[in-house]
Amino acid sequence: MTHDHDLVLRPTVAQTEAALNPPPGRNGGDLVVETLTGLGATTVFGLPGQHALGMFDALRRSDLAYIGLRVENNAGFAADAYGRITGEAAPLLLSTGPGALTSLAALQEAAAASAPVLAVSSQIPSAGLGGGRHGYLHELPDQQASFRGVVKSVHTVRTQSQIPSAIAEAWESALTAPHGPVWVEIPQDVLLAETSLPVVTAADAAPHDLPPRPELTAVAADLLSKAARPAIIAGGGVVRSDASGKLRQLAERLNAPVVTTFGGKGAFPWNHPLSLQSWLEDRHTTDFLEDADVLLVVGSGLGELSSNYYTFKPRGRVIQIEADLGKLESNHPALGIHADARLALSALLETVPVREDADAADRVRTVLDLVRERIDAQELTLEQRVLAAVREALPDRSASFWDMTILAYWAWSAFDARRPNTMHSAQGAGGLGYAFPAAIGGAVADPTHPVLAVSGDGGALYSIAELATARQHNLDVTWLIVDDGGYGILREYMTDAFGQATATELSRPDYVALAESFGVPGVRTTPDTLADDLAKSLATPGPSVVVLPALLRMFAPTHLG
Repeated sequence: MTHDHDLVLRPTVAQTEAALNPPPGRNGGDLVVETLTGLGATTVFGLPGQHALGMFDALRRSDLAYIGLRVENNAGFAADAYGRITGEAAPLLLSTGPGALTSLAALQEAAAASAPVLAVSSQIPSAGLGGGRHGYLHELPDQQASFRGVVKSVHTVRTQSQIPSAIAEAWESALTAPHGPVWVEIPQDVLLAETSLPVVTAADAAPHDLPPRPELTAVAADLLSKAARPAIIAGGGVVRSDASGKLRQLAERLNAPVVTTFGGKGAFPWNHPLSLQSWLEDRHTTDFLEDADVLLVVGSGLGELSSNYYTFKPRGRVIQIEADLGKLESNHPALGIHADARLALSALLETVPVREDADAADRVRTVLDLVRERIDAQELTLEQRVLAAVREALPDRSASFWDMTILAYWAWSAFDARRPNTMHSAQGAGGLGYAFPAAIGGAVADPTHPVLAVSGDGGALYSIAELATARQHNLDVTWLIVDDGGYGILREYMTDAFGQATATELSRPDYVALAESFGVPGVRTTPDTLADDLAKSLATPGPSVVVLPALLRMFAPTHLG
């Protein structure tokens, strides 16, 4: 019997001729960029280094667009954002030792947020591996070990013939749910040596589907259909799997109120009658969720932030849909369904009947009114004005990227993302310096809309070098820097805990003058002029910086009942 795939594998005469006579002057680096191109990559991020020069030399013989950042960690953040926005694996080219290690914090964030990043790192020459020679520049005793606890999978190459398959396997891993960062290691000599291998013309690395087990969705559907007070927590997995439409259909069919986690911002319409929005750091919301007799958790591990700092204690039955097996029932006993969110929600929609509940929207309004009363009682008018000004200035289709700063902590709970996959922050791993380099990656991913980055002055100092990147590539990125003279959120934490803050105050530059020294226009604004200044900067092509001197405060936490 002849199968179709047998026919596909037979090369044509022209393909055979090309394979037998590859063009001269190619090296192992060409095999890297050819494989990436064959897999569908169009853009790579990174920073060159001594051992990685074979890859970077090969870029000029390829059609790949290269976005070079000034710090490897920032290149990782840019790749992370590109992967989140496009849903494609974002190649990140790194050098050995310090170059590779500098990317670790960014890869940790990509892992926490399930962002598909394909990091390709060089290694010292093969002769120095496995207990051979020592003393190579950038040498680590076991470079792979530094990445194993951070990335989703590690792939090592020791010969040129291994390059296409290793990169294809890594690509498949990065894009199989749950998405995540992966790491490929290739020695310097393998990258530099001339190759006689045929040009890599195509690579097949389709990600695996992760469907739910039907007997589990049958039980889940039965529980939900019989629930008196169902509720839904929608996490980042809903956004990553492009399942927002399915989520809305199921919520409306069940008349079930929906809370979106900070990673799931935009997964459910903010002003929908069933939307409890994102007030997770609020006891009223926590009480409401605890009172649900059936709680459906989709694409969230119910970690620290999503569980109101582990004070959330559900009293009803929990159904958890989660693509990351390690997060399934990791914090609460549940009917655990290991599956991609979109596929699991689709399965539930096939069997869950319409559930009538005339009181659901009223119960949602009651909770939101209580939350609003609590916030209004704290006299935090400035903070709400600033956040409202950002929302007013930002076009609906524009992506925003938020650093670990007080305004971002507000935005997690109070900002209407308006569309799925438009609001991104570093809340997964919580490292500083994410916003601006991530916004660079977001602008490269979608150049049709301006992009906003929001940082405090502390986080901004991590990323200042990337003003040169934004200027060099003329990217439409507006950077809002809220300047309060230090690490504002840590100042609050320490003052609350110890009565005074230590090591939180910062000497900082004139950010407007500094931006202008990079050829990037800057403006100093006030809370009254912020909306207009931001809107003008976002509407002007190219990068820009808006500096808001302001001392913002956090709303009081309500972890306890």
